[in-house]
Amino acid sequence: MTTPPVCSYEGSDYQERFWDQGDRAYEDRVEAIALRRLLPASGRRLLELGAGAGRNTPRYTGFDHIVLVDYSRTQLEQAQQRLGDGRRYTFVAADIYRLPFAPSAFPVATMIRTLHHMADPQAALRQVRRSLASGGALVLEFANKRNLKSIARWVLRRQSWSPFDRSPVEFAKLNFDFHPQAVAGWLRAADFRLERRLSVSHFRLPLFKRLLPLSALVGLDSLAQWTGELWQMTPSVFVRARAIGADEPAPSGALWRCPACAGLGLHDQPDGLACTSCHRVWPLRDGIYDFRESPA
Repeated sequence: MTTPPVCSYEGSDYQERFWDQGDRAYEDRVEAIALRRLLPASGRRLLELGAGAGRNTPRYTGFDHIVLVDYSRTQLEQAQQRLGDGRRYTFVAADIYRLPFAPSAFPVATMIRTLHHMADPQAALRQVRRSLASGGALVLEFANKRNLKSIARWVLRRQSWSPFDRSPVEFAKLNFDFHPQAVAGWLRAADFRLERRLSVSHFRLPLFKRLLPLSALVGLDSLAQWTGELWQMTPSVFVRARAIGADEPAPSGALWRCPACAGLGLHDQPDGLACTSCHRVWPLRDGIYDFRESPA
């Protein structure tokens, strides 16, 4: 099965370099506010797509079982170190375009700072919808090409692409900015109903960080986030979308689906998950399930 290219953070020090040492306390705190406003308070199971090193996972306090998905195994190993390997967490290395989950396996999913790596965001959102139960909630963040900085640069002819054009712009390899209306259309096409939008990171510029204390920046951004229902002019936009339409049939409570043959009969064995349909065994190594490559 051929899928679009995947942006892998394998072996990357992204968490340490970008978040821990990168002067991103403002971005982290305002994103936490947006997440809290959009996320259901509690639930049985939550799917975290693009979980990385588990930066946001401790914020899902009301959920009994959290499944962390990332393409990078080393990022998931960092998440294990942060969170521990208790039964509340399941760590899964997988391709977003071939998710290994049964239809309607999750009532809630999050996808934060991840969609901007998708060469085919429509296909990714279809995979997410398949994994969500009808009525389930998706909290999605995306990088917004129609932000004030890009508009100013375009007006001053310092960039060639228009922030008002709905086509994605790839500013670096497998790093995309998207137009809000394009994302809304992709969500509708994937059987989601858009419920709420928040504009986030109004004051991301270094100048604001130098002039104002962190608490003031966070407070101002918290108030301004509600303007997302009127317009989206910030570099980051958060949305909550509701899964609609009928679900594919699946056994009650089923979690796994074989990404190679789409069979739902996956059973635990000491070295991984065995598919009763195609007889592949998807490996489990040091607490991480690996669905990235199809085993023989």
